[in-house]
Amino acid sequence: MALKWTSCSRLQLRFVHFVLLSELFMQITVGATKQPNIVIIMADDMGFDDVSFRGSNEFLTPNIDALAFSGVILNRYYVPAMCTPSRSALMTGKNPINIGMQHFVIPNDQPWGLPLTEKTLAQYFKEAGYFTSLIGKWHLGFSKKVYTPLYRGFDHHYGYYGGYVDYYDQTLYSTSANYSRGHDFRNNLKITRDNQGTYVTDSLTEEAEHLIKNHDTEIPLLLILSELAPHSGNPDKPFQAPAEEIEKFKHITDPDRRTYAAMVSKLDESVGKVVEALDAKGILDNTILLFYSDNGAPVKGLHANEGSNYPFRGQKNSPWEGGIRSAGAIWSPLIQNGGRLWNQTMHVSDWLPTLASAAGIKLSEDLNLDGLNLWRNLTKGSEPTRRKIVHNIDDIFQYVSYSSGKWKYINGTTLSGAYDGWLKSREKVHIDPKSHSYVELIKNSKTWKTLIKYKKTDEIDNTDILELRQKASIDCAYDSEVSKCEPLKDECIFDLDEDPCEQNNLIGQLKNSKMLKRIRKDIDDFRSKAMPPVGKPTDPKSDPKLHDFEWTWWEDL
Repeated sequence: MALKWTSCSRLQLRFVHFVLLSELFMQITVGATKQPNIVIIMADDMGFDDVSFRGSNEFLTPNIDALAFSGVILNRYYVPAMCTPSRSALMTGKNPINIGMQHFVIPNDQPWGLPLTEKTLAQYFKEAGYFTSLIGKWHLGFSKKVYTPLYRGFDHHYGYYGGYVDYYDQTLYSTSANYSRGHDFRNNLKITRDNQGTYVTDSLTEEAEHLIKNHDTEIPLLLILSELAPHSGNPDKPFQAPAEEIEKFKHITDPDRRTYAAMVSKLDESVGKVVEALDAKGILDNTILLFYSDNGAPVKGLHANEGSNYPFRGQKNSPWEGGIRSAGAIWSPLIQNGGRLWNQTMHVSDWLPTLASAAGIKLSEDLNLDGLNLWRNLTKGSEPTRRKIVHNIDDIFQYVSYSSGKWKYINGTTLSGAYDGWLKSREKVHIDPKSHSYVELIKNSKTWKTLIKYKKTDEIDNTDILELRQKASIDCAYDSEVSKCEPLKDECIFDLDEDPCEQNNLIGQLKNSKMLKRIRKDIDDFRSKAMPPVGKPTDPKSDPKLHDFEWTWWEDL
């Protein structure tokens, strides 16, 4: 009996040695693996229903849809309701209320920016050996040079500092104080007018293609392509696109919506060209590619752009799903089981810790990030976990928008409720003729033809595409409000699992519930720790006429 026990022990010992050696080999192999390239393409003010993978047939986005169907559709992806807060959360991994960026955007004439005490996503990745590039919009401050991208971790910037520019002449003139029209476009720190007169979406795309083509593949790349489209331009010409692109959408009778469709179409074309460029460079097999919109579309009011947040209520600069739920998708060979819908609730602040994890960048636990590291959950496709998100606590506009698990709480609203309704319906008459051959359109896109080379995209057949598109379409259970929400008079609470369109206010049933008491306490706790907004009043010294009609870092002059 003793001999048998000894023999067994030797076998067990050999097995343990084998396991340890295997684990060591795996660690060496992982350590030797090159860090992934990361490319983020961010649309500006694009509506939730303005990508056709969500089910709309009014105009189609075949390249964006192909990315979504080949990768992972982020079905519950949240962003702050305005440009500057949204971009600050991406850059810092923190909720805007915790860095003073929660109240409003940075107008070109106001002297403030993302606090210099905050370390950015670009700085973390640059320190980890990445080449970091921002192409397009910044909108996190430029009154001082130290606020601008090259001082915040980016090795390269090509684009504009403010909220938007004209699509052709690269100027902005609509400011709160009605200052002079000013040019806003840079190649790194140098003012450039080389592409003035070229459609901006094309200029940004060409710069991204050039950067990718000339990139040193021994160095991992972090590229943020922060598009202008489909943000409106200056008030005199808010809707701009090349005439030949507009001509493709003759079936849309409203001229502004027709041009908006062309603006989105050029954005979609940009996505296809970037995917092709990554493939041509030979780095797509080790790239994470993320697409999303910074916030919902402004259907009415300031910078209205004819976008659609259907079926959600509200819009940009509102507490509702139409302002904060973004159409997002991510693709990478590093992500298992592409071609799926993921119902994990995500927030834009999650990207810093999530992408850092993907890149093997260790972040200190004392950074006090609000974002969660969801890389393992994302790559494995694990079941969603419940979490809390402070969409905003704005004590100037006097409203709260907060989620805890499936519960969405709203108290107060913006602009006296001007944006509280369901502002768009889905077009069912003037649909794109190409929608009748939707699957073929997707499979003939540049993105699909490129991604089909990787992973198992070729195994996604026509039925899979249509089924996934159906799953990505949000349906509302009701045609109108069942129990009315009047956020200026009382609290409102919704069950987003059952009521994603915020049509049935359950406050009457839950007024004294433990759950609601817990939410109120959460909000009080978050409010007690929030930073005051860091915004400042307009500064007349910013006026472009004082600086050769350029928007520049006037506080340094």
